[in-house]
Order: sequence, then structure tokens, then C-alpha cells
Amino acid sequence: MATIKDVAKLAGVSTTTVSHVINKTRFVAEDTAKAVWKAVSELNYSPSAVARSLKVNTTKSIGMIITTSEAPYFAEIVLAVEEYCYQNGYSLFLCNTQNNPEKIQNHLDMLVKKRVDGILVMCSEYAENSFELFNATNVPMVVMDWGPNDNKSDRILDHGVEGGYLATRHLIDNGHRDIAIITGDLFKTISKARFDGYVKAMTEAGLLIRDEWILENDFEPEAGFESMNQLLKQDKLPTAVVCSCDTVALGAISAITEKGLSVPQDISVIGYDNIHNSRFYAPPLTTIHQSKARVGRMALDILFERINSGEQPHTPTTLEFYPELVIRQSVRNLTQA
Repeated sequence: MATIKDVAKLAGVSTTTVSHVINKTRFVAEDTAKAVWKAVSELNYSPSAVARSLKVNTTKSIGMIITTSEAPYFAEIVLAVEEYCYQNGYSLFLCNTQNNPEKIQNHLDMLVKKRVDGILVMCSEYAENSFELFNATNVPMVVMDWGPNDNKSDRILDHGVEGGYLATRHLIDNGHRDIAIITGDLFKTISKARFDGYVKAMTEAGLLIRDEWILENDFEPEAGFESMNQLLKQDKLPTAVVCSCDTVALGAISAITEKGLSVPQDISVIGYDNIHNSRFYAPPLTTIHQSKARVGRMALDILFERINSGEQPHTPTTLEFYPELVIRQSVRNLTQA
């Protein structure tokens, strides 16, 4: 197997020059660089990634810690992050935590041992001591939090109240007065914000908010299926349902159709997040759009900036996004004859 000394000998230069050419750490005359690359090609020389990282103090790798990559919303963010890493010459180590503090600690230790250049943390909620773990690590890091700003972590401000309001207001504008909601766990920041938007729109329109039409669950399709079945057992049915996310809406639509009813003819359904598959639901889902790709790219831009500057500590950053209504075919207009 060829060594860097073999390349230097064949190219007629020093090993230091070969290192500078390969790692692009100093300007080398064009003719010299061509001679080095010609020697590399002829000898089929492959420099050790580990050795190279020790020389230039970079592994060109990023660690990403998320709640779970199974959830479509996070999966789309991960896809955008991986693609953006690739475009910038970085590889990505992905770690799922399920909000388990022990997993978070283990993943952090592993990423530090692998000498990643930076770590992107993007969880919807954090365990009580999570931020202490992150702050104890000296690797450049971006910790995106959807919760209230603690002045230590970076923050995603997604205007969830406005999104919940937009969804509910769209139903009201289409003539719906009996509107239920399948919400995520209300102790979670994201769920509470979207629920507050629902309450705001209903209160503003002078509509009754029925306690029995508020179903609290998680963000899985099974939650939408189970909660919708609870609604369907009631004597009075809503004409429309606001769902905490698109996957919950999928479960709700499934429950409705299994009972022999139709969406939107009998019950209208609106989702949240505008995941890629929502346009292929039956019927295509009206929902609230959030740009997953933009979230991932902007968070990575901040991380790259911190890697390049090497500054510790840093000033927390806020990424602000505004929800947008995407109208498809899952909401019936009751004002039309």
C-alpha cells in the first residue's frame, strides 16, 4: 500500500508539500499540485481519514441528535440536513434519543469520541437536565428548542398559535361551527401553542368549545384513529376536526372512512406540518405548512459559522418561521349549496 512518502518521492516534492496539496491547507504552485495529484493517481494513494483529521483538526463530520427520525416531520428535517451536509462536504452521524437522558449522554460521548466538527441538536422537547449535558460539551453546537427561551439555547419560533388559528379560521370561513380538535399532549409547548390558536379562533367567532370535543393524545396516526373513534361514539358529531399534525389527521381520516362516512362530505379534516405525503392522502389533506428544509439549512448555517469561528461561548440565535395555509380537498365548504 502506497504511503505519503511514496507520493512525495514520485512527485519530487516533500511530504509536507503533499500534505498541503491533499488537505488544501496552504497555497501550492499549480505545476507542483498537478505533479502531486498525478502521483496520487498512479500510486492509488488513499490518505487515512483519521490521520488527515489529526493534521488539519477536522473530520468533516457533523453529529445530529433528534427525538426520533421515524416521525415524518423530523424525517424531512433530517433529509434536508443530510443533503446540505453533503453539499458542503460533510458526513452526518444521526442519533435518536426518544428524549431519554441516558441516550442523550451516550450519544454525546460517542460523537465527541468520533471528533465530529459540530453537533446539531433538534428535539421537540428536552429532559430536565438535557441543557446541562449540552452546555458541558466544548464541541461547537446548535441546540434548537421549540420551548420558551432560556437564554442559553437557540430557539425555533414557529408561531404555533398563529398556525392553530389559521387552521381553525379556515374551517370557520367555510361555514363550520361545530369544530373538534385532536391535540397533542398539552404539557408540550408545540401542542399547547396550536391548541391556543384553536381556542382563539373559536372564541373570536363566538363558537362553543365543547370539552368532549377536545381529545388529547400524542402525534402518532394511532392517536388520530383512537381519538376520532371516541368522537364518533358521541351523540352529536362535529362537522370538522382540527388535527395536531398530519400523521394524526391520517389516523382520523382512517377512522372516519371505516365507519362508512366520507371526508370531507360528512366530516372535514385539517392537519398541520404539510409533510410530503399529506398531498397523497385520500383526499389530499388541507394543512398548515412549515418549511422543514429551511429549518434544517438555517440551523446548519449557524453551526458552520460556529465551527469556522471557534468561538465559545456564543450568543443564542432565534430562527423565526411563519405558518402558511395549504388548501387541498379535505375541507368542505358548507356555505355553498
